[in-house]
Amino acid sequence: MTTVTVQIPADWPATEERARAVQDGLRARVVLDETGPPPGTGTVTGVDVAYDDERDVVAAAAVVLDAATLGVVAEATAVGRISFPYVPGLLAFREIPTVLAALDALPRPPGLVVCDGYGLAHPRRFGLASHLGVLTGLPTIGVAKNPFTFTYDEPDAPRGSTSPLLAGAEEVGRAVRTRDAVKPVFVSVGHRVSLDNACAHTLALAPAFRLPETTRRADALCRAALRAAAYPARPSTLQRPTS
Repeated sequence: MTTVTVQIPADWPATEERARAVQDGLRARVVLDETGPPPGTGTVTGVDVAYDDERDVVAAAAVVLDAATLGVVAEATAVGRISFPYVPGLLAFREIPTVLAALDALPRPPGLVVCDGYGLAHPRRFGLASHLGVLTGLPTIGVAKNPFTFTYDEPDAPRGSTSPLLAGAEEVGRAVRTRDAVKPVFVSVGHRVSLDNACAHTLALAPAFRLPETTRRADALCRAALRAAAYPARPSTLQRPTS
């Protein structure tokens, strides 16, 4: 597995105003009229990020799965300094540099990218999945653990049931039941994938657990990378035998 060290880009936004301006400039490039790859074909990649704010360390992981078998076929991690303060709605600016580095370090194309977060289900309609998709050109979706600021009615209890995730009357994503009677996940389009297809991918990637395998694998890997970066192993001290 490859691990790379990331520097904060020299032109990276340093203020909330600049970050919002970047979002506004990139949002118009989101592609919403493509269906995306069929579930169960090719490869699908999960990305996730873990932080240690006290030590100013961030670690990202990219894990490529065979879409048919869900077996791991490649993985990479990246570590660096945290590139932006915590501001709701601007979390992508904390994550993008290391996520891009992890994706670039993969030995094969990632295929569809699944983010642990949001795409269009974002106050400015441009969450991490959309941001990452526009920058890479890859098809992306967001699968989040909570509905953020949006509203929804509980889907029916059986696995596969869905309900709209709403901003007023606008559908920005869907609540998707991946296990019978278990809290749904919240799926939104990132880039170059339809909402119907994003939900189908989510179900295909979650045959046994609430969260998709892409997220589960990437979460475990980025946490391990963070531990290794924040708490590097110290070489053992050799004791010289006494005479």
